[in-house]
Amino acid sequence: MAFQNVRQALQTARKKLSRRALHWRMRGQPEADILVAERKLRGVEQFDKLHRADVVIVSFGKSGRTWLRVMISHLFRVMYKFPENAILGFDNFHNLNRKVPKTFFTHDNYIKDFTGDFDTKAPFYDKRVILLARDPRDVAVSQFFQWKFRVKSTKIAINNYPPQGSDISLFDFVMGDNGGSMQAVTDYLNLWAREVDKMECFHLLRYEDLRARPREELRRMLDFMQVDATETQVNAAVDYSSYENMKKMEGSQQLRLAGGRMMPRDKDNPDSFKVRRAKVGGYRDYFTDEEVATIDARLADTLAPLFNYK
Repeated sequence: MAFQNVRQALQTARKKLSRRALHWRMRGQPEADILVAERKLRGVEQFDKLHRADVVIVSFGKSGRTWLRVMISHLFRVMYKFPENAILGFDNFHNLNRKVPKTFFTHDNYIKDFTGDFDTKAPFYDKRVILLARDPRDVAVSQFFQWKFRVKSTKIAINNYPPQGSDISLFDFVMGDNGGSMQAVTDYLNLWAREVDKMECFHLLRYEDLRARPREELRRMLDFMQVDATETQVNAAVDYSSYENMKKMEGSQQLRLAGGRMMPRDKDNPDSFKVRRAKVGGYRDYFTDEEVATIDARLADTLAPLFNYK
């Protein structure tokens, strides 16, 4: 496993170096042109993994992907005796045991910038795709705290967030036109809804269902992935990835092999943690009744019925 960790670290370093080289070659050019070029470069990297993947797990940011990744990672650790705290990457577990599918976790941010196809999901048509969806209202609120306390400065412009330090309220962020707004999440999900019938193998996994029935929903997803796990192994994965244990692991940096994605930016600020609240419908806690009504009406008017968020 140590070799796999080194290999993964080298791959990450290579990606960072390629992006720095791009910025160096384009120094002095307009910032907008540099962003276009970097998005295309990231798209090349993602398209390559998509092409080689056995299973693709797609989600908008802050939809529960890290929780799901930890859950699946522990399942495979139990099944195949992998080292404790190892996190499923693209092919690191597959290289240890070929029975583990090459699993590509993606927010699908940049592939379209490489292919030039912004209106379909054609590169995914022949793939085994799991779409992890979450209520756009909760996602947008989580995106606000991600932007305010966790996001790296290099991700601000490239993902269309407001400039850091902007004086913008939570309500205006959620209802606005930015990369983390409710409209951005809705547009993302709606495109997938329009493309579902063209997918050869597609599985919709709603975050809320996984919270309510983790064992049943994990089992359904594993069946779709063609992973034959026992009831004991499924139970172990669900128990390990409980909210309480996830909070404990982040606070103690137990999942350090996951890199910065599982580390709080400020231990004294609970809103800077990756695992923040995980509450279904928690967006209501941040707004007045009138604001909630406005948010709900917007969602009802814009989101495809496939996701059943009313």
